[in-house]
Amino acid sequence: MKKTFEVSDKLFELYHRVHRLVNESMTEEGVSLARSKFLFFLSKLGPCRSTDIACALNFAPRTVTEAIDGLERDRLVMRKPDPEDRRAKIVSITETGRVVLEAAEHPRKQLIEEIFSALDDEQLDQLYDIVSKLVEKTDEIRKRKEEAEDAEVAVAR
Repeated sequence: MKKTFEVSDKLFELYHRVHRLVNESMTEEGVSLARSKFLFFLSKLGPCRSTDIACALNFAPRTVTEAIDGLERDRLVMRKPDPEDRRAKIVSITETGRVVLEAAEHPRKQLIEEIFSALDDEQLDQLYDIVSKLVEKTDEIRKRKEEAEDAEVAVAR
């Protein structure tokens, strides 16, 4: 078991180090990694409600509202009334937001390429396969937990 935890700890350490480096390089270009997630989502899927963003990115609605406030203040996104629901707003990325996102993506990609250049093609393929198996396992566990929670709710009724 010790080896399992050592590997797990190394994966977490790698994730945090890469995350920090990527965030620093993107922030130097004008948008943090966290803010770029919102901009990327909006650039790919187009205008949507903040509740859709919260659901898709698995963020609390309040977190999304605060992020959108900041992005709007910096003119990276804009809000318009939702024609189908006057209480809601539709959020979309601005042209400035697209330019900033594109500028920040270049150093992110360059940094990721540099980090993973430590592996040859065969090692990269092996790592991909291993991480894919771990992702599948976490999905299985999550599904099992959700089914158990649903069963508990059904019994409680």
